[in-house]
Amino acid sequence: MYLSVIVPAYNEAERLPKTLRRFNEYLSQQPYGYEILVVNDGSRDGVAEITERMMSEIKNLRLIDRKKNMGKGYTVREGMLAAYGKIRLFADADNATDISHFDKMRPLFDRAYEIVICSRDKKDVSGAKQTVPQVWWKRTLGNLGNLYIQWMAVPGIWDTQCGFKAFRDFAAEKIFSQAKINRWAFDVEALALARRFGYKIGIVPANWVNDPRSTVKISSYFKTLWEVFKINRRMKKIKL
Repeated sequence: MYLSVIVPAYNEAERLPKTLRRFNEYLSQQPYGYEILVVNDGSRDGVAEITERMMSEIKNLRLIDRKKNMGKGYTVREGMLAAYGKIRLFADADNATDISHFDKMRPLFDRAYEIVICSRDKKDVSGAKQTVPQVWWKRTLGNLGNLYIQWMAVPGIWDTQCGFKAFRDFAAEKIFSQAKINRWAFDVEALALARRFGYKIGIVPANWVNDPRSTVKISSYFKTLWEVFKINRRMKKIKL
């Protein structure tokens, strides 16, 4: 199997069916084998039941149904380590970065990159854009947070939070088997580990469509910064 798409889902019953149908529409037209793996993070709105019903409609759809909420980082890690694909992509359930962006990633994997990410920041790659901008306070906190992340964890990558990242199987297994962050800063940790292990990271531009219904709270930004501090301390102790 070439591609696994991991979809972390916490209370995404409203948006998930449209996203899964879009994923399958795109993937069913590709010349490679694939699976779509929904990882339910203790949802209370019927995510598991909806996914199970859609299995009759979408081939190669799998479900990991965990009853306890553990956080997005834990959920992505669980999916990455349970996936079968040679390339393992995690994509957010809102499809803010359309699945067709994988077209841009494939050539970089052919050029021996171990990890390829999408970025919404033009400082990372030309052509990146946000079709529906975030509200001002999210943009402001995000920009300040990115400066801190640059300093503490992954210099040279301005957008560490875009929910569309792909890993070769061996890189996914090495990185996520050692990852510890269960919630917001897991992307930063994954990229910091990739750097620590010497993996080559490619960046492609995202055309990101913000969903104004996003439920990210201000407090989450500050929790992320604390987690980044812990990542900085831990990277120095990681054995190669």
